[in-house]
Amino acid sequence: MVPVHWTCSMCTFSNHESMVYCEMCGVFRENFVKSAKDGSVKDAVSTVSNEPRVSASPKIDSSKTPMKTRVVASDGDSARKHASTFISTANSTHVPSAGSSLGAEKKNKTHVLSEEIPVERTALLVPGHFQRKTDKSGGPSSSSQNDYVAQKLSSDISQLNLDKNNANITKPCLPEEYKPEKWMLADQESGVLSQLNLAIVGHVDSGKSTLSGRLLHLLGRISRKDMHKNEKESKEKGKGSFAFAWAMDESSEERERGVTMTVGVAYLETKEYRVVLLDSPGHKDFVPNMISGATQADAAILVVDASNGSFEAGMDGEGGKSVGQTKEHAQLIRSFGVEQLVVAVNKMDAVAYSKERFEFIKLQLGSFLRSCNFKDSAITWIPLSAVENQTLIKPPSDAHLTCWYQGPCLLDAIDSLQLPSRDVTKPLILPICDVIKSQSTGQLAAFGKLETGAIQNGSKVLVLPCGLEATVKTIERDTISCSIARAGDNVAVNLQGIDGNQLIPGGVLCHPGFPVAVANHLELKILVLDITIPILIGSQVEFHIHHVKEAARITKIIALLDKTGKPSKSAPRFLKSKQNAVVQVSLDGAVCVQEFSKSRALGRAYLRSSGRTIAVGVVNRVIGQDEN
Repeated sequence: MVPVHWTCSMCTFSNHESMVYCEMCGVFRENFVKSAKDGSVKDAVSTVSNEPRVSASPKIDSSKTPMKTRVVASDGDSARKHASTFISTANSTHVPSAGSSLGAEKKNKTHVLSEEIPVERTALLVPGHFQRKTDKSGGPSSSSQNDYVAQKLSSDISQLNLDKNNANITKPCLPEEYKPEKWMLADQESGVLSQLNLAIVGHVDSGKSTLSGRLLHLLGRISRKDMHKNEKESKEKGKGSFAFAWAMDESSEERERGVTMTVGVAYLETKEYRVVLLDSPGHKDFVPNMISGATQADAAILVVDASNGSFEAGMDGEGGKSVGQTKEHAQLIRSFGVEQLVVAVNKMDAVAYSKERFEFIKLQLGSFLRSCNFKDSAITWIPLSAVENQTLIKPPSDAHLTCWYQGPCLLDAIDSLQLPSRDVTKPLILPICDVIKSQSTGQLAAFGKLETGAIQNGSKVLVLPCGLEATVKTIERDTISCSIARAGDNVAVNLQGIDGNQLIPGGVLCHPGFPVAVANHLELKILVLDITIPILIGSQVEFHIHHVKEAARITKIIALLDKTGKPSKSAPRFLKSKQNAVVQVSLDGAVCVQEFSKSRALGRAYLRSSGRTIAVGVVNRVIGQDEN
């Protein structure tokens, strides 16, 4: 026999002919209402038909139509759960409907609402339309209990609406919420010198590597055997004057080309400090490497070649057509936050230790350094000769120099430097400068300078940008194992629970509860340097921040800034030399970054183009990360 169905006027569900009400929505069949002759039935029908319709519990249907459901906890906590289930399954779930008992309503902890019904509409359907079955004595239920049920359901659904709007929103961690542990604030270990990160910068061929090697040799950091080997090999290649430089330039390519290409790291001790020497490349092709290494510096030695023509090349470039690396490096280290500077006027033997030449260099370079916001009181000027060992670790012995210079030697000038503040009260931030092989474990380790916070063996850290959590297995400081490292230390951290391939230069180790942002859309405050081509909207640039470089594009010039930092009312169409501005940049890849107000180490940015630094600045706002 072919079954006969009738269609519900409310939900259009096809019901069997034997049913007097809709199995889906509970609405009575219209023909049944018209043909009913019993007065009690008419009363019941009129009561239901005058009320807004509420879904009744569906019965098992042979078609087993799938239905999406949303599970909502009755205590107001939103736990959204998408699932496809059959009507037969939904039939076993407790659904509030007309005729359900109050006892069952109190026991019911979960309400299942149809996904297709908007929350706002459902809230209007609920109040006042849930009735309780008559008790055993036949008496009707009290209206107060019906009101209680209606109010509770209305409150739950309203709470659901609020929770739905706030789904997946994590409360941001505020800096004041972080509380350092006691071991992080421990006093300085007895007998251990404070660490000073000292960058050696300057124009190419100014003698930076030779100065570093000579200083290490005089302080006993290079053995006689190694020094004799370097002298022999350099003479065989016709570069006898590079013997001390090879103490820092260890790669075959650097020795072959005669220039430093990467930042060399060496360690020495003075009376006051344990010094980490960061020998930076001076050639203009390797300025990105210089930026990556020298961003760790607490202070700097700017090496200047006193030879005739060489100093001028460092200031004005080739034939005055460009900016030399003396100027560019000075601008960069100041933008790194370095305030203390030792100017080592090297190769004074080439000008017969001329006082006039020294004063000329001091006048010309001093004026430029003041324009970079270096204070005169924070600059120490020292005439010296690295090759002839004059004014390095003791006062000069050459009569031509002693007759007019009685100032400190280079080693004394290093001891006179003041350590910047080390903030261990903030969450851990360790930008990864390089990934090296640990000497103690032989596994890959993250190397870098602890900018803030502290770590110890067993600490949990979050590795970004991969977002994985790991445990600190071992810590090496100056190639020596230690159990605790604090802000300011250069360390190699070996991690457990993460693949070494997840560690990349430019990544960050941070506190798991206080992650840094990973974004590719930023707002910057920049200072435009000496440029010949204006910066336009859409200009392609190289974006440098701590130890990472990314291709970027200027997407918007928001405003110019005056000397007081006040923005202009209208946005300019382009930027030219010496202008301060607020711009937006879009990066090809996401980087670990923070606003400068939160983290100086992760908030300093540099824009380069055509092999030159065109702007320096800070991250004003992290806009976010584009999905595509």
